[in-house]
Amino acid sequence: VQLVESGGGLVQPGGSLRLSCAASGFTFSSYGMRWYRQVPGKERELVATITSAGGSTNYADSVKGRFTISRDNAKNTVYLQMNSLKPEDTAVYYCHARRVWQSVQYDYWGQGTQVTVSS
Repeated sequence: VQLVESGGGLVQPGGSLRLSCAASGFTFSSYGMRWYRQVPGKERELVATITSAGGSTNYADSVKGRFTISRDNAKNTVYLQMNSLKPEDTAVYYCHARRVWQSVQYDYWGQGTQVTVSS
């Protein structure tokens, strides 16, 4: 099982980035997907979620209207489009897969990708 994030980097305030998370080793289309972020010394924060078929999404208030989560089940990939970035968006971003099947919860995490918003 692997989740591999990419697309992070350094961007100026007001700029955009698109993160990708490529999944392998499990049935991607059966899993809800999430993006989290974490700043050193702080708890990991849930940023956005998307259901297995992509029909429903949710966002943290801090990113609502600026970030968009989407997925392509044919490519086993989930995305996070980040627009109007702010310095406080600086964090390591992680993708996460979750499925509950017959009362058993399955969770997988990526290794994270650094996003730095700075002038």
